[in-house]
Amino acid sequence: MTSTISIDPSNAAQLQAWDGTEGDYWAANAARFERSLAGYDDPLFAAAAVRPGHHVLDVGCGTGSTTREAARRAHPGTATGIDLSTAMIAVARARAGGARYLQGDAQVFPWPAAAFDVVISRTGAMFFGDPDAAFANLARATRPGGRLVLLVWQALEHNPWLVTIMTALAAGRDLPRPPDGAPGPFALADPDRVRRLLTGAGYSRVELADVRAPLNFGPDPDAAAALLAGLMDWLIAELDPPARARALTTLRTALAARRTERGVELGSAAWLVTATRP
Repeated sequence: MTSTISIDPSNAAQLQAWDGTEGDYWAANAARFERSLAGYDDPLFAAAAVRPGHHVLDVGCGTGSTTREAARRAHPGTATGIDLSTAMIAVARARAGGARYLQGDAQVFPWPAAAFDVVISRTGAMFFGDPDAAFANLARATRPGGRLVLLVWQALEHNPWLVTIMTALAAGRDLPRPPDGAPGPFALADPDRVRRLLTGAGYSRVELADVRAPLNFGPDPDAAAALLAGLMDWLIAELDPPARARALTTLRTALAARRTERGVELGSAAWLVTATRP
């Protein structure tokens, strides 16, 4: 059930999802989802350049793998993770690793001014209902000379992982594309929009680098199909049982074609966004 934490009204739908069944599912499969994105951790932390004594904020921290790594690098400094999900924050706290965690809305959370040397977010910054307000709030919390480092998805057509999944589960239907700029995975896919948002919020030297890594969804097609069927169940919820079964079979077949010695891997493309607080 969705909690009663203080949020901006524009994030009500995100709270319902992430502090509801979607967040619960990510929490129940924490290790597998953390592994799926691990290929991006090296470029993320190379750009963040977290050093001993730094104070780091991790936005949309989920189950906390990036927060724990930030805490390891920043010691004896601090790493703080924030997320909307009760279930994911509970998993993160159980594995704290020297980090601390807050359940809240980073868009409006009352951060102390200039509290953080580095603000990071691995695929967590695309969901703000009011990104102008959110990034202004994060900029206020970033010390002068501090850095913002975001990993955000490029456009859908550059992300075969999601194209593959959606094509399989569409079951012949024409699925609508998400509206440009709407909160969701591709809200920050447009580099010009990213630059405009971050400079408007008070950051400077905004740069985007094209980074790519395979997403690993499991050791074999059955495990990967089970994970993704649960994640994307909303795509097939309205299908009748035979159509649903056919869609899942199509998904497993597509995943089997992408099995490697490391497991089932699908290509992905992200922007590594860096900016500085003057």
